[in-house]
Order: sequence, then structure tokens, then C-alpha cells
Amino acid sequence: MGILEVKDVGKRFGGLQALSDVNLSVKENTCHAIIGPNGAGKSTLLNCLIGKLIPDSGSVMFDGQSVLGRAPHEINQMGISRVFQTPEIFGDLSVMENMMIPIFAKRDGNFELNAIGSVFGNKDVVEAAEAMLEEMNMADKRHMHAAAMSRGDKRRLEIGMCLSQQPRLLLLDEPTAGMARADTNNTIDLLREIKEERDITIAIIEHDMHVVFSLADRITVLAQGTPLVEDEPEKIKGNPKVREAYLGESA
Repeated sequence: MGILEVKDVGKRFGGLQALSDVNLSVKENTCHAIIGPNGAGKSTLLNCLIGKLIPDSGSVMFDGQSVLGRAPHEINQMGISRVFQTPEIFGDLSVMENMMIPIFAKRDGNFELNAIGSVFGNKDVVEAAEAMLEEMNMADKRHMHAAAMSRGDKRRLEIGMCLSQQPRLLLLDEPTAGMARADTNNTIDLLREIKEERDITIAIIEHDMHVVFSLADRITVLAQGTPLVEDEPEKIKGNPKVREAYLGESA
């Protein structure tokens, strides 16, 4: 069994069957990519994985525990961190302040943005944030206004904020969306380092096949809310069903 198990999940919105009998097993310490054309159900599935949506049928289990109906902070406490398409950082704060917030929240279990002063008063939090910025190669940007950074650096900061909570599962929803190719390649390198050096499982939803084939150990292809095929990247590339449904002749 995998660390993340999706069993017979179905989700309907009115007359639209967004997901139908979805089964997915993500093995521990691997990178599992979920791809598919627009409308395939990828975002709906992701929202089910993080407890944001409750399926009409089926189950979603992380390390033997159901994620369904849990609040975001409970999901984090279970060991799941997530990165959405648009970087979720505090643009009005510095890079250092952004990095300190999830560390403080992880240790105290709660955080109010107006209590930022109490964060700076915590020596352990400051040291942990500095160490994570070093790991993310962002120490020279610690005093920079977060909103002024490039999209690639915002993404790097957000990933670092997630890692600071020491998750066992990192979920990424199109982490390279809207990036220039150089930033995309830097993000691939960062995720590859994380995959190789940390005891962490990665599940990624991504349209950019360069990203997918650079990182994934296993790929699930969704089509019309149902898994079409699951296989190793090299076998996915040559699968005629996948070409017809998604990859196209240029794949």
C-alpha cells in the first residue's frame, strides 16, 4: 500500500460527473504525477486529497488516516503540505518574515498575523528560518519585500515554507505555471534535490511535460474524471491512448 491511498472516489457537481471511480496509490518517497487535459478532474482530485472537497463516494487515506472533512491546520498536522498554482505568500512581509510564520505555527499550533512581533521574539524560530533560507539559497534575500521577487523566487520561498513544517507528503498544483523557462528549470532542479535528499513523498499536478518527465517516478493520466492509465514515465510517453487523450503527436 502507498502512503496516500485513493479508493473509488467519485464527485459530481450538479449534472457534471467530475470524478468517477478514481483509484490512486502513491508510494512513499516517490514522485507521482497526475496529468490530463483541461476538465479531466485534476483540480477536483487535488481538493479531495487535501480535504477541501468531500467526495460523494470513496475514501482518501493518508498513512492509514482519512483526510476527508479535516480543517487545513489538521491536514498540516498530519504531515501534508501543499503548493497551489498561485504562490501563497505574504506579499507585504519580508522573505524572512514569511519563512518564520509556518515554523512558528507548526510549533505553537496557531498563529495570528498581527502577532508577528512574537515570532521575532522566538530565537529558535529565527534560527530555523535562517537555516531554511540557506537551504533554499535565499539567505541573501532575507530582507527583501516578498512581493518584489520574481515568480520563480516566490515559488522557491513557498516551497521552503512548506518544507519548514517537515511534511511527509508535498502536494504541488502546477508549480511552474506562468514561469519563464529559466525559472521552470530552477524549480525542477529544486524539486529534484528535495526528492533525492529528503525523506518525503511528492504528488504533482502539472501540464508541462518537461517538468513531469524530469521528476516523476510514476504517472497517472486522467481523462474525463477517470484514470486512463498509470505507468512509468517512459511507458506513458509511448502509450497510444495517452497520445490520443492528452500528449499529442509532439509528445
